[in-house]
Amino acid sequence: MTDTVTPGMVAMPQRSARRLPRLPAGLLAALYLGLCTLPLVLSGMTDVSPHDPLERLAAGLGMAGLAAMAVQFVTSGRFEIVSGRLGIDKIMAFHKLAAWWILVAIVLHPIAYVAPTWLEDPGLGRERLVAYLTLPHYRSGVIAWAALVLLVLSSALRNRLPWRYEVWRATHLVLGTVAIAAGLQHAIGTGRFAAIGPVEIYWYLVGAGILTVLSILYGYRWLSLHRRPWRLHAVTRRADRLWELDIQPAPGAPSLDYHAGQFVWMTEGGRRFPLLDHPFSIADSPTRPGLSLIIKEVGDFTRRVGSLEPGTPIGIDGPYGEFSLEAHPGDAVLLVAGGVGIAPIIGILRDLVARRDRRPVRLAYAVGAPSNFACLEEIAAAGTVLDLKVLLISEECPPDWQGAVGRLDPARLRDLLDGLDPKGCVALMCGPGGMVSAVSDALLDLGLPMKNVVYERFDYAGGASSRQDRLRSLAFAGLAALLVAALTVFYFGN
Repeated sequence: MTDTVTPGMVAMPQRSARRLPRLPAGLLAALYLGLCTLPLVLSGMTDVSPHDPLERLAAGLGMAGLAAMAVQFVTSGRFEIVSGRLGIDKIMAFHKLAAWWILVAIVLHPIAYVAPTWLEDPGLGRERLVAYLTLPHYRSGVIAWAALVLLVLSSALRNRLPWRYEVWRATHLVLGTVAIAAGLQHAIGTGRFAAIGPVEIYWYLVGAGILTVLSILYGYRWLSLHRRPWRLHAVTRRADRLWELDIQPAPGAPSLDYHAGQFVWMTEGGRRFPLLDHPFSIADSPTRPGLSLIIKEVGDFTRRVGSLEPGTPIGIDGPYGEFSLEAHPGDAVLLVAGGVGIAPIIGILRDLVARRDRRPVRLAYAVGAPSNFACLEEIAAAGTVLDLKVLLISEECPPDWQGAVGRLDPARLRDLLDGLDPKGCVALMCGPGGMVSAVSDALLDLGLPMKNVVYERFDYAGGASSRQDRLRSLAFAGLAALLVAALTVFYFGN
């Protein structure tokens, strides 16, 4: 994607943001469906002895589930070709939902195999199930089954487990690798359709693909973090437990091509390894050398950012994401920030100021308490350069606070957008899930097209959902229905 100059925007020299191709959602859905059902299609080219339809369904569940498990390695938000058009919110939502469908398929896989026997003779069916779970011939399948169960459950319970984030990520990687490796061995070694032929070749190609992905994520990117060193230039306190890190490339190191609003994965010091990195939005304009990150103290790693020393080596992997005005142009701009969600929003605002953008810009900034506001002087100064109107809202109202109090409700949004054509306005917002969902729906009610309401949450725990979320869920459900249809056809096949 190349930078463009929209009407009313002053062109300024800038670095080109080089990008790999970003696949559209429809093509990604087709590729996903194709990869998951290809082993079912290839099995039709293999001659096998006749078997019960439920056993055929069991084989189909195992093959489709294993293929979908492999795809999980590239739907984690680390590959721009996959997540570039979708954004981190959508790709992570799909990653989590797909994990549950995979778990269901893999859990039902051995159960469906023994179902015919169980229906005729429950005692014999139990013996057959015990045999599948205990005989050495099937041990790799049991290992894959157990690793997958632990992986999905530990992810679902992550916020309740007394684990450091890095420990959870390492566990996630190990369990995922064990599950796919054992699953592939099981499919090749015991699969009825994986005798020498196209299905076996498919599984070997899947294994090669997984090795390539892991090599890129934890080999090539590890080398990149050390070959392209950055240094911490300064740390500045911006608000209560909120710090801005000014990070500069080391002499001779390449600069970073990015769009304001995108994010990077950051590591520091001797911990520059991809498994130990953390995602942070860029709070800067690409017109300035280096980049800034605004980080809030909320976890094990972030509690230390305020004490980092200038000169500390920094690993930067990125940029990622489609949260930018280049990806979502409009005649007017509405920026909405909640709490630490100010990070990408202030980056976009800084970029608009640097380019002396002439479009109307509206900013709504909501926090829990006035002490949480960051960069207020800079926001005020931006009003001398931009056609800017600002709304500051605090949920708490201490005696010295003179601004708005409460929530960012539809009435306040309507006042903020007064005089603007909602159909030509693009809204970019970042904040907690509940706020993002409520504001998203309110903006749709005010006349903004859904494609112009763009948001990123800084949590993926689920809960509140917007109309966009529900529409996305329907799309995911449609994809799942197509997979079920493919398994149904396979079930009735000869």
